[in-house]
Amino acid sequence: MKAFLALFQWVHKLTALLFASSSLVLIGIAARIGGGALLEGFDESTALTVIESVGLLAAAVVALQIAETIIEEEVIRDAHISAPTRARRFLSRFYVVVIVALAIEGLVATFNAIHEDMSKLVYAAALLGATALLLAGWGAFIFWNARAEELEPEAMEKAKAEDEKVEG
Repeated sequence: MKAFLALFQWVHKLTALLFASSSLVLIGIAARIGGGALLEGFDESTALTVIESVGLLAAAVVALQIAETIIEEEVIRDAHISAPTRARRFLSRFYVVVIVALAIEGLVATFNAIHEDMSKLVYAAALLGATALLLAGWGAFIFWNARAEELEPEAMEKAKAEDEKVEG
């Protein structure tokens, strides 16, 4: 069983490395696209290209945050998310990054639609609406999860002890 768990840790490390590598590639692409646009001048097309670069950077941040979350939660803490406190903290880290990235992508899509093709504004609005629903769902999850935490105060103490592994 220990070998099986060690294999899981290795897979988690590899996955985190791939997410981090993807983040670096996206940052490089965003820098190349943004820098190239600036060389062409300061006009509306440059602004749209830079806004697209911001969308790539948002995706890069998501990938990097997922890598960090995997390393901290699955490798350093070796946490099991069966307790309500751990589930809330793990999912909250993931959700905040995804929601921010989706909101940025929604804004990028809105800018692109306004300046290029107004018929695409419906898709941007749908993305922002779905992001709002995710945010509302996350809020509901936290609300109900906090009640479950009250039933298991020892889970909060255990989660705090796991935090010392990361901070120390």
